[in-house]
Amino acid sequence: PFAVLDPVFVGGVTVTHASLHNEDDIHRKDIREGDTVIVQRAGDVIPQVVGPLLQKRTGGEEVWQMPSDCPSCGSAVVREEGEVAVRCPNRSCPAQIRESILHFVSKDAMDVDGLGEELVGQLHESGLIENVADLYDLTLSGLAQADVLTRKGTAPDGSQIRVPSRVAEKLLAGIEASKERPYARVLYALGIRHVGAVTARALVERFPSLEGLLSATREQMAEVEGVGLVVADAVRAHFDEAHNEETVAKLRTRGLRFVEEAPKRVDGVLSGLTFVLTGKLESMTRPEAGARLRELGARVTDSVSRATSYVVAGTDPGSKLARAQKAGVMVLDEQGLVWLLDRAAAGERPH
Repeated sequence: PFAVLDPVFVGGVTVTHASLHNEDDIHRKDIREGDTVIVQRAGDVIPQVVGPLLQKRTGGEEVWQMPSDCPSCGSAVVREEGEVAVRCPNRSCPAQIRESILHFVSKDAMDVDGLGEELVGQLHESGLIENVADLYDLTLSGLAQADVLTRKGTAPDGSQIRVPSRVAEKLLAGIEASKERPYARVLYALGIRHVGAVTARALVERFPSLEGLLSATREQMAEVEGVGLVVADAVRAHFDEAHNEETVAKLRTRGLRFVEEAPKRVDGVLSGLTFVLTGKLESMTRPEAGARLRELGARVTDSVSRATSYVVAGTDPGSKLARAQKAGVMVLDEQGLVWLLDRAAAGERPH
């Protein structure tokens, strides 16, 4: 859930939605539907509701309660102990299917250009895609069922018909090209809980094939830097679920890569240095920044430790920045990262 607001100008932008997903926090602040609230942009980026203006209340405000059922599929929602998130447990939930597909085709995952929210919704509603593996079974004739991928044409008898557009052809070409994405990107694209792009790469470096990962014990997985037992359990739970097992089997038959040679260490200007990336970067994505650092010989990990040389903090960096400051690790902002990359590309090692 999130807050829906009357448009308000905050920090240079007009805000109509704000982060508001923690039920305990909502009740602690006594935020109610219909309230006039104070809004700020956390880290000058993410709109956030600070609290209500009690003097503005009219008596018509309603106490908000987290839905007991998923608004998409009607399943009873669950909240795991120790977490603030309330989740729908139904893997066949239409909303979850759409979001899993959007994550799968996103830039840092399989990078299929042209598959946005509207089109994914149309393809799912038409029955063409029920999971990510179905993307690789799409055809031009099938895509003609999506209005945004057709244009007016003329049948042999002269009647007007809808035919696939060039956009549809490019989309199919993009889906086919995604089969060349490396195993680490495929693993990230699967949407395993707690497994981001950096963690996926770390797992692949240790277990360069799916068979190796599936045969690993939770303790062996937990030994990978940035993983730990919580992530290891999430990986195991993901692949133990029959639905996910079936999806992976389909993806393998469609030709996606589930084997990757362990990357060879690159000797470069940044060899021996370890970087952690956190927060949002404007000039590049975090995976792109990580790739540039690795090309110059650096290691990129997902957790701050005594071995960390630099933490790169973008906007809304979260707890990693605090851990870096507490440990005395050098912190770079995005401008500092760009400067360091430029100097390293010119052969100069940072002091």
